[in-house]
Amino acid sequence: MAARKIKPSLYISVDIEADGPIPGPYSMLSLGAAVAGVQDAGGFTPADPEERTFYRELRPISDDFVPEALAVSGLDRERLTTEGAEPAVALAEFADWVREVSVGAQPVMGGYPASYDWTFLYWYLIRFTGASPFGHSGCLDMKTLYATKARLPLRAVVKGTMPRHLLSRRRHTHHALDDAVEQAELLANLMAWPGPEPAPGA
Repeated sequence: MAARKIKPSLYISVDIEADGPIPGPYSMLSLGAAVAGVQDAGGFTPADPEERTFYRELRPISDDFVPEALAVSGLDRERLTTEGAEPAVALAEFADWVREVSVGAQPVMGGYPASYDWTFLYWYLIRFTGASPFGHSGCLDMKTLYATKARLPLRAVVKGTMPRHLLSRRRHTHHALDDAVEQAELLANLMAWPGPEPAPGA
């Protein structure tokens, strides 16, 4: 019996900025994405994270927001109410872009942590386009990836305690595209990292 051919995975680093903790009552205000690399049977091949990117700012979908959450992004809700892209248009453009960059591969969303960004991204994709190019589970959490390789409890992991060579040298600005590019470099570094060296005498 012939072995089933497995499609490569194309990893896309995604970062979103929102004005609250959950989608629906609150809004995704910006969406940034950068191709991080591709993984096949031969391993992971990193991409230039600035080469294939996507960025949109979106119109809020409700009047509710959490001031502290809004302050993190520095985005102006009033401006976005008039200048932000309609969510249905922006998410359709994003889905088309994902399909375009992942021809011949299966797209996987990567986030740090993925839980927050994926919640908004998936909800918006289903709500405004009716489908997700990532399917319902095509996401990779970089925090879990690091914890597994470092053999650490997940809740013990924070970026500040990671080995410096794994981290991007770019600043984390809370601009969705900047942060997506930064996280794409982190993902590529984590994929290449074999884990910590054993302690002497271990």
